[in-house]
Amino acid sequence: MIVKPIKSFEVEPWLLNKHYARRLPMIQYAFGLYEENILIGVITYGLPASNQLCFGICGKEYSDKVLELNRICLLNNGKNQASFLVANSIKLLPKPTIIVSYADTAQGHIGYVYQASNFLFTGTTKERTDMFAGEGKHSRHAKDPSIRQIRSSKHRYVYFHADKKQKKELINLLNYPIEPYPKGETHKYDSGGIVITQKLLFT
Repeated sequence: MIVKPIKSFEVEPWLLNKHYARRLPMIQYAFGLYEENILIGVITYGLPASNQLCFGICGKEYSDKVLELNRICLLNNGKNQASFLVANSIKLLPKPTIIVSYADTAQGHIGYVYQASNFLFTGTTKERTDMFAGEGKHSRHAKDPSIRQIRSSKHRYVYFHADKKQKKELINLLNYPIEPYPKGETHKYDSGGIVITQKLLFT
């Protein structure tokens, strides 16, 4: 297996047809997982929807270094494919980068892929309500504040992609407590959507 950068348009069929959210997030970096030159998974990183999160992790000084790992989607979710994709895509990001990602408890996710990739567990967000913008749309696009939807609690994971000196500094600046990894039964999902796999062409 290898991980290579891919274009946003290559990711769209996966996220709109295969991923359970059926919605495109903000994408700054996209990478594909290839096996025998066939695209079998994708992962994307982008700016978090909340500026507060950027400032809240390690403060203002490093707020522009925060990226959210906002989607990971695999064709068959074979053994070790997810952790391989996460670990090797992070290597292709600039240093330093602060990566935050969430495991949605409503989907039965614990975040074992992040635990296997040595992310720090920094707690679980509280369930709350957001403005409803319509199916497949983020709450920031909502127009009627009276229409609400439940936002499920999520396990929050943080990873510092940095050299040893920077990583030590970032851990000291981290505004969330580092907690023991959550455990429990996890659930794999398959939306049933279809994507057309693509071959990697070498030049």
